[in-house]
Amino acid sequence: MTTLIIICILPIVLLYLGLYKANKALLPVTVIGLIAALGFAIAEYKTPDTAVPIYHGMMLFNNFSVVFSSIAIVTTILILLLSGGYFEKISNHVAEYYAIMLFSLAGIIVMVSYYNLTMMFIGIEIMSVSLYILAGIKKSDFASNEAALKYFLMGAFSTGFLLFGITLIYGSTGSFSLEVIRDWVVAHPHIDPMFYTGIGLIIVGLCFKVGAAPFHFWTPDVYEGSPTLITAFMSTVVKTAGFAAFLRLFSACFAPLSDFWAPILLVITVATLFIGNITALYQQSFKRMLAFSSISHAGYLLFAIVALGSASANSVFIYATAYSVASIIAFGGLILVQQQSGNDSFESFNGLAKKNPFLALVLTVSMLSLAGIPLTAGFIGKFFMFTGALSRYQFWLVIIAVINAIISIFYYFRVIVAMYFRSAERTELVVPAYYKVVFAISALATIIIGIYPDFISRFI
Repeated sequence: MTTLIIICILPIVLLYLGLYKANKALLPVTVIGLIAALGFAIAEYKTPDTAVPIYHGMMLFNNFSVVFSSIAIVTTILILLLSGGYFEKISNHVAEYYAIMLFSLAGIIVMVSYYNLTMMFIGIEIMSVSLYILAGIKKSDFASNEAALKYFLMGAFSTGFLLFGITLIYGSTGSFSLEVIRDWVVAHPHIDPMFYTGIGLIIVGLCFKVGAAPFHFWTPDVYEGSPTLITAFMSTVVKTAGFAAFLRLFSACFAPLSDFWAPILLVITVATLFIGNITALYQQSFKRMLAFSSISHAGYLLFAIVALGSASANSVFIYATAYSVASIIAFGGLILVQQQSGNDSFESFNGLAKKNPFLALVLTVSMLSLAGIPLTAGFIGKFFMFTGALSRYQFWLVIIAVINAIISIFYYFRVIVAMYFRSAERTELVVPAYYKVVFAISALATIIIGIYPDFISRFI
C-alpha cells in the first residue's frame, strides 16, 4: 500500500518542481521516488503468500500484485531514463509529462492489486484518462492530436462495454467482490444468461485495453501518432497491467466457467496472432511495425488466459518481462535513429552496424528476443505460453502459434538485415551515456532470462 501512496504523491511534488522551473530536478526526483516505491513493493513479498484483502476487501496486495507492480515500476524507470532531453524538445512544460505518466502508473498499481470490480474499473480509468492526455500532449503535432482523439473515443466506447458487463455481474451476484462472485459461481451450477452476457461484455472491454483483435483498430494509429517515449510506455507497462488485471479476474472468478468463455478467447487469440503478424509484414515504418507486432504479442499473452491454470500467472509475468525489456531497446533505438534521419522507415537503419556497433548489437538482441529466437527471453516466454496451451488444447493450436512466430521472423529480421547488410551514407550516430545504461541493462536481462529463466520464474 505504501507503494501506491508514494506513486500518488510523487506527481504532485513534480508539478510543484515544474511550477518553480526546477526542470533539472524532475528526472532524478522521479527515479528516486520510483526506486523507493519499488523497495516498499518488494518488502511486501512473502513466502508463503499470506496476504489478506484490505479496505473492506477492495484491494489485495499479495505476491501477484508485488511482482507485477515491480515489473511495471522497473519498466517505467528504464523508459524515463531515456527521457533526458526528449520532453524538453517537444514541450516547455516538462513536469506535466512526468506527472501524468506517474498518475497512469498509479492506476496500473490499482489494476494489478484490485479485489473488487469497482477498484478494477477505477484503476483502468485512472490509467486510461492519463494515456488519453499523453497521446495528445504534443499539441502542435496533428498526428498526436489525431491519436488522442481516436484513443479517447474508442476508449470511452470500450469502457461502456466493460461497465455494462460489470453491472450485469453485479445484478446476478449482488456484489462487486471477487471472493463473493467466485463463491456465487461455485454455488450455482446453472448460471443465468445475464451472468454469461456480463462475462462476454467484460471480455470485449478488456480485449480493447490490451489491443487484441478485433478490438485492436486503435492501436496502430495511436502508437504511431503518440510521442515515441509515450508509445514505449503504452506498449510495455500498460499492456502488462492490462493482462495482469485480465488474469486476476478470470482466475479468481470465472475459472469454473471456462467452457463458456475459453472458446471465445480462443477465437480472439488466433485472430489476434494472424492480424498482428500479417499486417506487420507489410509495414514500411519501423514504429508502425512495432505497433502491429504488439498486437501479435497480445495474442501470445492471451494463451495464458485461454489455457488458465496454476502456471498462467508465471507465464504472463515472464512473457511480459521479456517483451518489455526488448521493446524498451527497440523504441529507444528508434528515438535515436529518428532524431538523426528524421523518419522511422526501415531504411533509416541502413548501415547502422558500421557507424554504431553497440546500438546495432543491442537492437539485434531486441529483435531476436521479440522474434522468439533461442537463448533470449522472448524464446522462454513463448516456450512457457506454448507449454500451457499444450497442457489443455490439441497440438493444432501450438502449430498456429509457431507459424505466426515464423512469420514474425521476417519483419523483425528486416531491421537486422538493414543494419548489417545494407550500406548508406550517414554521419556517426552518438548514443548518450544514459541510453547506453538502459540498453545494457535491458539486453543483459534479455540474455540472462533466456539462458537462466529461473532468474525470474520462481517469484510467482
